[in-house]
Amino acid sequence: MESPRPKKRVCLNRGNSGTFRPFPLFEHPYILLRLLSDSQFDAKDLARLEACCKFLRKPAGYPPDEILSLPEVAARDMCHKRSIFKHMEQEEEAGLKRRCGGSWMLVLRFITEGERCYRREMSQAIAGPGHSVVVTSSGKVYTFGNNASGQLGNGTIKSETRPCLLRSLQGIRIIQAAVGISRTMLISDAGKVYAFGKDTYGDPEFGSPGPAGAASITTPRLVEALDGVFAVQAAIGNFFTAILSQEGLVYTFSWGTDARLGHQTEAGDQKPQLLKGAIENVPVVQIAAGYCYLLARTCQASGMSVYSLGCGLGGKLGHGTRTDERYPRLIEHFKSLKFQPINIAAGPWHAAAVSEDGRVCTWGWGRYGCLGHGHEECESLPKVVESLKHVKAIHVATGDYTTFVVAEDGDVYSFGSGESASLGHLDSHDGRAHRHADVMLPSLVSAFKNKGEKVAHVSLTSCVTWDAHTFAITQSNKLYAFGSGDKGQLGLDIQDDDYEKCSPELVNIDLSS
Repeated sequence: MESPRPKKRVCLNRGNSGTFRPFPLFEHPYILLRLLSDSQFDAKDLARLEACCKFLRKPAGYPPDEILSLPEVAARDMCHKRSIFKHMEQEEEAGLKRRCGGSWMLVLRFITEGERCYRREMSQAIAGPGHSVVVTSSGKVYTFGNNASGQLGNGTIKSETRPCLLRSLQGIRIIQAAVGISRTMLISDAGKVYAFGKDTYGDPEFGSPGPAGAASITTPRLVEALDGVFAVQAAIGNFFTAILSQEGLVYTFSWGTDARLGHQTEAGDQKPQLLKGAIENVPVVQIAAGYCYLLARTCQASGMSVYSLGCGLGGKLGHGTRTDERYPRLIEHFKSLKFQPINIAAGPWHAAAVSEDGRVCTWGWGRYGCLGHGHEECESLPKVVESLKHVKAIHVATGDYTTFVVAEDGDVYSFGSGESASLGHLDSHDGRAHRHADVMLPSLVSAFKNKGEKVAHVSLTSCVTWDAHTFAITQSNKLYAFGSGDKGQLGLDIQDDDYEKCSPELVNIDLSS
């Protein structure tokens, strides 16, 4: 016997006579708009609703743009509730919408992706080359480690082995930090950029002194050249800095002698210039800088994409060659892999990305097994790490021939060079002779499981001139450090000459303060 067909569901309202009658919801679109605008829907949810309902595809008739559908109007309302629009002029809004293909739903997706990257309400720890920076969830900044060029921002050139609060930033809420060789940059929630440390580019460690008259800036100084740019992220390569603006534009400066990448200004020009080429008309949501190259993740109607430019040594640009690129070029191989990148990382010699479905790709110079493919060969195209197929990754970090992957369940895996015990696989009883064993395939960092901790975010030294160290922030908002601490960069007490920490140790900073 066939089961009876379900009755059609209708909304009812009470009439004047006290009886209930059908309520024509579609005749009251403002109610639907309120429901959509106040919902937790993301851009994909709104797009699905519009696709499956003919009524929701019709023009809603709401001024000033009466041809927009209800989901588009809802997306516009949701966008304007976000903090990013508080400081955006109408012209900037229009430019962002244009680069997002003219769709408010795509603008909403861009903002959502950006919020995930900038971690505005989250704490952050950056493992720099010889010094470290920690940003608490309330926007306070702690620095420690080497301070020969004033890169700790404490007004001196005295190094510190314990975390010190930057009191000169009192009243300024910092949301993001970037570090390079002997320099630090901070970004406030008002979009201002502060810099301190060495004020020239180049690598004295490699025999390149940089421009004459180099000076050390020992306290945070506002970067006036970025006046008019609302910054949300900074990335420092060895010969350049990149700044990402709230509307998805990238500015770079000082690429080094004869580089002039992305714009035709002089190499020593310290004034930020808009990065030209293919990404001028697409919104960028994340940038990552390695040794003389830059990755930019974009949000487009076709999905998430990655562009790269700069030095192609070892295939780290991901285009199937080892040639340099003077302008941003799309990494097309992600399309054939059906790979939608949600997170990117740029180490000195190799790069990595995580997809929406949790897969991990690596490419570039594979020395010491840093690509996780079980060998040391170069990969000039992004290649899926097969041994991580059982893991749904959410975050990836790269350093000097090392890689860390954070899984959705809080587990963390590492592989590559074991230099300075920075992979976290050793315990304190291992002999020094075993500290430099390389890990060719992803291996679980069991120390966090043993402590009952789940990892949320990892940062490791991304430089070729210093012993490396690693930070891990747990889901319980605790900070752990391990690796080399010879400059005080771990923020831990170092006994005698035992300047390396083989396994994660808790750093005494209240990240929620």
